[in-house]
Amino acid sequence: MPAVSAPAAAVGALASCALWGPDGRVLAEFYAAALGWHLAGEFPGEEGVPSAFLVTDGSTRLVFHTARDFKAPDWPADELPFHLDLAFEDVPAAERRLLALGAVKPAHQPGGEYWTVLLDPSGQPFCISAGWPEGS
Repeated sequence: MPAVSAPAAAVGALASCALWGPDGRVLAEFYAAALGWHLAGEFPGEEGVPSAFLVTDGSTRLVFHTARDFKAPDWPADELPFHLDLAFEDVPAAERRLLALGAVKPAHQPGGEYWTVLLDPSGQPFCISAGWPEGS
């Protein structure tokens, strides 16, 4: 049996995760409401107008940027380079709330009983579930 080694010490930390859409403020407000977080800051773009919006729960940060030429992926035809997985204790209630906030549920649902795919207001897919099993 091979020896088990201790994990390497972390050499960095994830400061935030950034996402782009046609309107960064709209996305920030959607995800802040979806997660029960708050809009904690806005930052100007090259024109001096706010174009990046920070959402946080106090420990994790998401930054939503306005992209002039944003084009939502044609999912599931396009592979996704990135998406968010959101966990909720009551997934059916969360789905109803997210749909009321402006999410859309596409017909294609590859997660079976494990997760549900929704599209955010910019048309980007994200998944909701009860979360990953402990220790994953």
